[in-house]
Amino acid sequence: MDTRRLILVMIFAFSSFMLWENWQQYKHPKPVAEVAANAAPAAANGSAPTPSVALQAAAPVAGEAPAAAAAAAAETFTVVTDLVKATISTQGGDLVGLELLNYKENDDKDRNFVLFDGKHQYFAQSGLIGEGLPSHRTVFRRIDGPLEMAADASELKIRLEADGPEGIRVARTLTFKRGSYAIDVAWEIVNGSAKPLTPHAYFQVQRDDGEPAGSNMMMHTFTGPAVYTDAEKYQKVKFADIADKSAKFTKTADNGWLAMVQHYFVAAWVPQQGVQREYYMRKVDGSKVFQTGVIVPVAEIGPGTSAGTAVTLFAGPQEQAALKQVAPGLDLVVDYGWLTLIAAPIFWALQFIHGLVGNWGWAIVVLTIAIKLAFFPLSAASYKSMAKMRLVTPRLVQLKERYADDRQRLNQEMMKLYQTEKINPLGGCLPILIQIPVFIALYWVLLGAVEMRDAPWVGWITDLASPDPWYILPVIMVVSMIIQMKLNPTPPDPIQAKVMMAMPFVFGIMFFWFPAGLVLYWVVNNILSIAQQWQITRMMESGGKAANDAKA
Repeated sequence: MDTRRLILVMIFAFSSFMLWENWQQYKHPKPVAEVAANAAPAAANGSAPTPSVALQAAAPVAGEAPAAAAAAAAETFTVVTDLVKATISTQGGDLVGLELLNYKENDDKDRNFVLFDGKHQYFAQSGLIGEGLPSHRTVFRRIDGPLEMAADASELKIRLEADGPEGIRVARTLTFKRGSYAIDVAWEIVNGSAKPLTPHAYFQVQRDDGEPAGSNMMMHTFTGPAVYTDAEKYQKVKFADIADKSAKFTKTADNGWLAMVQHYFVAAWVPQQGVQREYYMRKVDGSKVFQTGVIVPVAEIGPGTSAGTAVTLFAGPQEQAALKQVAPGLDLVVDYGWLTLIAAPIFWALQFIHGLVGNWGWAIVVLTIAIKLAFFPLSAASYKSMAKMRLVTPRLVQLKERYADDRQRLNQEMMKLYQTEKINPLGGCLPILIQIPVFIALYWVLLGAVEMRDAPWVGWITDLASPDPWYILPVIMVVSMIIQMKLNPTPPDPIQAKVMMAMPFVFGIMFFWFPAGLVLYWVVNNILSIAQQWQITRMMESGGKAANDAKA
């Protein structure tokens, strides 16, 4: 296999990977508005009379105006902690806005990033299932108390209350914690009636199927619901599958969590371990809005007694260390796909290096050098094979001219030349193929790590998760690819030579839309490869010239 085939194999492998990722995005076209699932599955323990039907009755319809009385009475208020600014509506006590104070918007670095918002109909909602009990469409009363976390406080509690039928009183409490994106959402029910209650509580995330800001066809990432259980592990669900009712995911369990995932951020409901729960997903009628949630039972409440339940909502960045503390498996929302076994230790190494150098850009540079050193023997074998091919290229050209009309004889003579010069036709290809999984895994690490977001490197690179604003790194990338091409043997066919020279521009143009951190990795890797290939080629050519002089 000559050098041009090797290069084509490398380009084909990486291009195929990119095309496959984009095909996953577009192979199922966005569905037209369809009738959604009419009910969530029945509660696992069956203790409540058809909780799913009650839940469906409480479900909102995107774009539908709330009941006039509720709309007139509802108001919003803002809660501020050290990490978030949350907007809460008295209608249901829903979280209808969530601004992350330590992260900036993708297209406006003067504004904080907003996770929950009206643009995507992205809200965190909760309610009770039971005759006459408050849902997320009920207007609550906010109990007076501080709305900003005090400097010396470890948490901030927001309490809302509502009245149910026959003397039943209900309270919903949201507990914000210092230094955490986890919010405890608790329900307390006081049964003032003369009969026992067997309610359920539901906790859901509502969102449309739109891509988050910053997405493009060159670097598609998953947006949609996901479920995790100990038995079935991490299960991603496409919006299209929910719309046509073909979604497959675990419906009941006594463990796990449910989340709405997007690039860099996640909102996840995490019930307590050991509590029976029922997961559901559905499309709201006549809209592009989806609701995914979990139903948990509340202990039977006798007359004159009270009971409650609580579920944790994590809404924030996909910081793996924080995610692991919230729930087992929650860190899997940072999705490396089938290369997780390789990507996970790569991220650990990158994080370790960052702890030493204090800058994510330089951590990428150091990690790239470390990976290059680890693969030095394989790369050296590949470049030696390419250098040998470069030395014999003139003789190959002569053979092709001599046996242009006899393909079989040409192949025989070429194989004889390879044997004489001790050249393995696959020697330049196999070492590169072995490294491809590592390169792709590192690609996913740099693409998925929220730590890169708003992380500066040097000078003009102020956000490693965004494209280079001046396109300097992509240009250097293209130049480095041209230099690498020059170090390889020139194809004898003029048309092939022109095609190979165009490859750096065709292949490199996609890097103009890649995050700067990814391009930085490829630039450093290419520069190291050029230095290694140049040195090996120079040594091989010097050795070949000395051998020819000795023969003369």
